[in-house]
Amino acid sequence: MSRRRRPLVADSRHGLDALKAKVAQVADPNQAKYEVARELHVPLQNGYNGQLSSHDAGRIGGRLGGGMVKEMIRMGMQAMLEKK
Repeated sequence: MSRRRRPLVADSRHGLDALKAKVAQVADPNQAKYEVARELHVPLQNGYNGQLSSHDAGRIGGRLGGGMVKEMIRMGMQAMLEKK
């Protein structure tokens, strides 16, 4: 059973989804994890993925989450430079 974590700021879901799509370079944020799985050659499919190892699942989430953090840092640094 998948678990959905809620963002701390309730209205930030749309922005987070847009960032996820940007990092995965897809139009639909719901397809981001499938695109990353395809790139990593991980057999992720729509629906139940009980056969998926925790290592492979972590590779998918790590690529997405790490990319999102890097992009947020880049955006923050750019905003600081523009402020000067």
